[in-house]
Amino acid sequence: MEKFKIEKYDGFFEAILKLKTTEDCRKFFEDVCTIKELEDISQRLEVAALLKDGNNYQEVSKKTGASTATISRVNKCINYGSGGYNIVLKGEKD
Repeated sequence: MEKFKIEKYDGFFEAILKLKTTEDCRKFFEDVCTIKELEDISQRLEVAALLKDGNNYQEVSKKTGASTATISRVNKCINYGSGGYNIVLKGEKD
């Protein structure tokens, strides 16, 4: 998988770092993303947490409604990606 070109996305990432509260995040992401995009991102994070907690694909699918393709993609990112899921889930169940 090709990594993001950091320079291209730095402005977006820097904007996110300015958000201080859950309400700030909610306002920003409601403006930037569609409802479907927010649902998809939230679902992926929930899938990642369940996988890291030891749930199998069937259990994760049943609990989240995610397809096996989505679960597989998230699992691949957890194991071989940049470590982003591990950063945000650290402390939840790591």
